[in-house]
Amino acid sequence: MRRNRNLDIRKFLATKTIVLFTAFFLCSLTVAEGFAQTGESTVDALVEMGFENVGWLEDDEERVYVLQNSAYRLQGIGIGKAVDIIQKMGLPAGKPCRIIVLDNNVPQISLYYHPIKGDTVSVAERRDWNISYDLQGSWQKVRKVKTKNSSLFKVDVVVYPDLSMQNLVITQVYTVLFNLDPTIEVSLWKGGKVNAQVIIPIYNDFGPSYGKIRQGYIGLTQQVRLPGNVFLTAAVGTFTNSRWGGDLSAVHYFKDERFSVEGRIGYTGRSRFVNWRWKVSPLKRLTWTLGGGFYWPRYNTQLKLKVEQYLLGEKGVRFEMTRNFRYTSIGFYATKVQHAGNKGYNGGFRFQINLPPYKYKRRGYIPRVLPSRSFGIVYNAGNERYYGKSYNASLGNTIAQENSLNPYFIRSELLNF
Repeated sequence: MRRNRNLDIRKFLATKTIVLFTAFFLCSLTVAEGFAQTGESTVDALVEMGFENVGWLEDDEERVYVLQNSAYRLQGIGIGKAVDIIQKMGLPAGKPCRIIVLDNNVPQISLYYHPIKGDTVSVAERRDWNISYDLQGSWQKVRKVKTKNSSLFKVDVVVYPDLSMQNLVITQVYTVLFNLDPTIEVSLWKGGKVNAQVIIPIYNDFGPSYGKIRQGYIGLTQQVRLPGNVFLTAAVGTFTNSRWGGDLSAVHYFKDERFSVEGRIGYTGRSRFVNWRWKVSPLKRLTWTLGGGFYWPRYNTQLKLKVEQYLLGEKGVRFEMTRNFRYTSIGFYATKVQHAGNKGYNGGFRFQINLPPYKYKRRGYIPRVLPSRSFGIVYNAGNERYYGKSYNASLGNTIAQENSLNPYFIRSELLNF
């Protein structure tokens, strides 16, 4: 009798163990499915809003989202919208969450939320996200994850307004040149973009050579992110100031991300478009820049000091200060350049205005037609015409864009929106 009783007990315990294990397994599946549904539904919501290259991954340590803001003109507003939807759709319980922001599929900055220990529900606000250039190894985990709404091979036709003024004619206060520069921009691969631009004169006081339709930027740019918060950009093609050739630039952000160093080297020749023919001189002009920067978060102000060699071989020192607002960037510069007039001293101011519309979406692979992100001018107070001149090697390289993904600027935008 006792033997039968023990056998019944063992059968009961075995059955109970199987039931508990099955319940635990089903519960784990339910939780995992819930996590998967939350992650996938969040990705779908971001894609619906117009974000590109959107994906996600979750492991035992954290949940990671990757996304590229292609829907909002201003990065601060776009990233803020993404944070809001990720918080609304649900953060992982008891686990950190990270957002990696891309630009042309290259990781730029990371937003990181770590829940308070002991909280049963993850409730986050915008101020709770830490923003940094440091990705903390998360990019290595998520870099090969399958993303939705790829930006590759999608075409933008961007119209750049171009205004220049000179005070050189006695009988006229200013001579004015105004162009519209439609540009085809296509992302070909990770970090790689091709541009083809035509310059169309609208109003011209500068002379006959400026009154003809001609080429602008035509070439290829490639951005790479290296270990240690180093961003490298290479460009080949035709540039501003009638130059063609190659250009390589790099910037490194220190552990204290307010501080940075940068360098640039270019090897170019003269480029002209005459009677529908492209005429170039041999590559023989070496230009370079070496400098450092400090970002003042309290006033969203970038300070830079650089030593440079310019197109005529002269060398100089340049100081820049730029304050960034949501819709504008305003700054001034001062230079000391060999052989220039006024004992080499010169200066002036710069400003950029971010242009509407501030929200736009693609419709599949149908080309978008839109104005450039910003428009501005540079005022040369010393009116120096020959010395201290260089070129821009990539489109959108303006004071309004160079800090658009600065962690301190993005944080101020999240808190003040």
